[in-house]
Amino acid sequence: MVDSISGSGTTTAAPLTSSLAGNKAMGRDEFLKLLVAQLRNQDPLKPQDGAQFVAELAQFSSLEQSMGINERLDLMMAQTRGLANTEVVSLVGKQATVKGSILTIDGGGAGAPLNFTLAGPAEETVVSIRDQNGRLVRTLDVGAKSAGMVRMQWDGRDDTGVVQPAGAYVVTIDAKSSAGTAVSVTQETTSVVEGVSFDAGYPVLHLANGVKAPVSDLLKVATAK
Repeated sequence: MVDSISGSGTTTAAPLTSSLAGNKAMGRDEFLKLLVAQLRNQDPLKPQDGAQFVAELAQFSSLEQSMGINERLDLMMAQTRGLANTEVVSLVGKQATVKGSILTIDGGGAGAPLNFTLAGPAEETVVSIRDQNGRLVRTLDVGAKSAGMVRMQWDGRDDTGVVQPAGAYVVTIDAKSSAGTAVSVTQETTSVVEGVSFDAGYPVLHLANGVKAPVSDLLKVATAK
């Protein structure tokens, strides 16, 4: 709301322009109405200074341009976000590799790739695989590994050699340095993208193995087998 105008006729540009800045709904017509009201109510014996009046109009013009630029930028951002979301939706039906600890097998004995990345060299590296009930199915002692990507294959069998049923399994990596301290591990999981949701404020991939991962965790995309 515009400050009341004193009888002395001493008015400033700040009330109108600050009012406009604080009220995004106020447009050019509203501002001009307030300006006309200000001119009508000024003291005729002490009219508003011409230079001050011009400065007020210049400030309004600059502010109006800034608001127009912001509106155009918001529109461009919305359009860009829409295009990005369309590209993410195109991932549905494809095989995606994302950061995660879930591994899926088909129960046919073919197993599945088991990849992870070590943040530093590890003197000891142990892989533990559990079923959905938390039962330890397989323990793999892979020994010392250098920092970086470690690629290996789980044959889909338990420690006794029995082929495990189809489904999702949780993989845990325990890596320790030569000093006995834990080495940070980043795990991967691969499955078919069944859907994409946007209610979190960003795209989230829903994989067939039950994993939900933000699109920022996407590492690789391939045609589903």
